[in-house]
Amino acid sequence: MAKNGKSPETDVTGHPNHPQVDQSDRVLPRNLRQTGAPDIEMLVSTRIRKSPFFDKSFNEEGAWQATTYNRMYHPRAFVDPEDGGTSAEHEALVHTVTLWDVAVQRQIRVKGPEAEALVDYVVTRDATEIEPMKGKYVIVCTEDGGILNDPVLLRVEEDEFWFSIPDSDLMQWIQGVNVGMDFDAEIDEIDVAPMQIQGPRSEAVLVDLVGEKVKEMPYYGLLEARINGSDILVSQTGFSGEKGFEIYVKDASKNAEHVWDPVLASVKEHGGMQIAVGHQRRIAAGILSWGQDMDHETSPFQVNLGYHVPEDKDGDYVGKAELERQKELIENGEYPFTQKMVGLKMAGEPITDYAPDFWLVSDPETGQEVGYVTSPWWNSELETNIALAHVPAATLEELDVPLDDQIYEEDWDVEFAVHLPDEYAEEPGEPVYATVSEVPFQPSVNPSAREQAKLNARTDANDE
Repeated sequence: MAKNGKSPETDVTGHPNHPQVDQSDRVLPRNLRQTGAPDIEMLVSTRIRKSPFFDKSFNEEGAWQATTYNRMYHPRAFVDPEDGGTSAEHEALVHTVTLWDVAVQRQIRVKGPEAEALVDYVVTRDATEIEPMKGKYVIVCTEDGGILNDPVLLRVEEDEFWFSIPDSDLMQWIQGVNVGMDFDAEIDEIDVAPMQIQGPRSEAVLVDLVGEKVKEMPYYGLLEARINGSDILVSQTGFSGEKGFEIYVKDASKNAEHVWDPVLASVKEHGGMQIAVGHQRRIAAGILSWGQDMDHETSPFQVNLGYHVPEDKDGDYVGKAELERQKELIENGEYPFTQKMVGLKMAGEPITDYAPDFWLVSDPETGQEVGYVTSPWWNSELETNIALAHVPAATLEELDVPLDDQIYEEDWDVEFAVHLPDEYAEEPGEPVYATVSEVPFQPSVNPSAREQAKLNARTDANDE
């Protein structure tokens, strides 16, 4: 058996970089070769930026693993594996409170008399409806309908918006869009660095730091405050599915550590600690990660973000014509993509670390490779491995699974085989079985718009 968990007799691809998975509707196929994680060392150099929190995270708090994100070093592990590793960090997140260094979420500011018009043109949702000192989760799409970015959009003034961006270039793209449109607005990356305080005791931490007024903040609400003499912006947002806040440190090059120290002290006083971004909890909440679960060649309709394509937005926006075309096809029963994202509950040994590859998914009947896992992790509350994965739309359709934006609504008696590395496989070289699951796997403390719509629908049905 191969070390990567794939039987040689089922590998009929002819080239390991090009397995049988149908990626014909992509210009740039994803590399699905199962190479694992080689024993290499990250080079720290001046080509990749150190965030204002770099010294705190790596030298003081002992982050021992890193990745690069938005061309910055990003801490990804604090607790040593022998001391519980990512599972210990997850326990802190769901039971106490945690501090995350997320300065890599660069802040792209659009400011000026026509800032609203420019922002409204580059996001699919109606930016004119966002009031000052409010935020919204948005997507930015290409002209072909691919998801270029899925930032949190903050409107800090009538004429000023901040895009808090995932790991993809956005500033230059907005500047490029504006070359031909010539809106009266300035587009810059600004000296603002965010940190996240996530977990059930996060509100208590924020009360300690800025006062009782945080208790009145709505989800995606904003609040101006000061910590240790430094100006900050607080939002009730986060990437965990737990109760949480983000603190945006202004003039971060000089103020970041002045804010960091009292925040971390309060987190520790409430029984918490600094951890890496809680990916296992965000997977359970169905929160997507750009670059893993989707990219610029992924339509929102493939990853259950179709609610971001409005029916009543009068203004034009980049990608509008193509997204509306896709929407009409799907409503007419003509699904225009080869792959669709689903949730999976998987057998196998607990997955307690980041996947180094897009693990392959196959048809359990034929053994043919048909899809790939994007975000897997062990869920201790459900006592099973869970994952987000791209699988063939045609297979789902044959099994009467709907291909509109409601596929996450319930569990389905649909089975796939997942080729895990030997360390997680039940038997070396043999795939494990997985079934299509409802997503979120666990509800969020602060439900997304899509979750809230689902909850409201169920409430209305029960009332009837």
